[in-house]
Amino acid sequence: MENPSAVRTSPALRGYRYPAAGTHPPHHHPPYVSSAARSPRQPLIRVPQTISEITGPSFSAKIWDVKAFDLTRQHHGEPLGERIIVSGRVLDEDGRPLRNTLVEVWQANAAGRYLHDIDKHNAPLDTNFTGCGHTLTDDQGRYKFITIRPGEYPWRNHYNAWRPAHIHFSLFGPAFATRLVTQMYFPGDPLLPHDPVYNCTGDEEARKRLISALDLDSSIPEEALAYRWDIVLRGRDETPMEER
Repeated sequence: MENPSAVRTSPALRGYRYPAAGTHPPHHHPPYVSSAARSPRQPLIRVPQTISEITGPSFSAKIWDVKAFDLTRQHHGEPLGERIIVSGRVLDEDGRPLRNTLVEVWQANAAGRYLHDIDKHNAPLDTNFTGCGHTLTDDQGRYKFITIRPGEYPWRNHYNAWRPAHIHFSLFGPAFATRLVTQMYFPGDPLLPHDPVYNCTGDEEARKRLISALDLDSSIPEEALAYRWDIVLRGRDETPMEER
């Protein structure tokens, strides 16, 4: 194991900055009931960053499935629901593209049900839709997924609680310490004002950055609407992330 102090002072290796207080959802948000059990009870301990935390692994086109970006073509039949395209760019605080970033997604199907043993929602499963995909950003930081618009679903957080339609995103940076998780929402969803997860982010402008924009220019006529969602990893336009 490398000496942490040596790593911190090395000009070739720089540790990752911690987010400023208040810029991301808190670990404990009482309206989000399950966060009480998931959140820490004691102040967090910052572990010194060593070479293990700030280097590797790396990803290339050789290790990922090129078909995984199209969640509608992963099975023999056609999935049920409205086909959509979700695309955007992964950028740093200065608007520079982040290349070869592993972007993963998972979501409910069109009926609002996940392919997971814990999900007991009495909505149908879709044998032609698994709800998971991944891709790598290109040299311009661009990513693209073809998928099905997810359905809303009940989640028993409070009386008559329903989650708005959303897609989970995971971004894996250049090291193990840089994996970030967030959620993308859809414009005009009437459930957003009632959703404790979306409203965990206190700053209104930051919350709005979780909502995608209709992208008619990228839509396929008579086949699929498109939504654009850029992900900014630092700075005043940073996209809020979960469980930092």
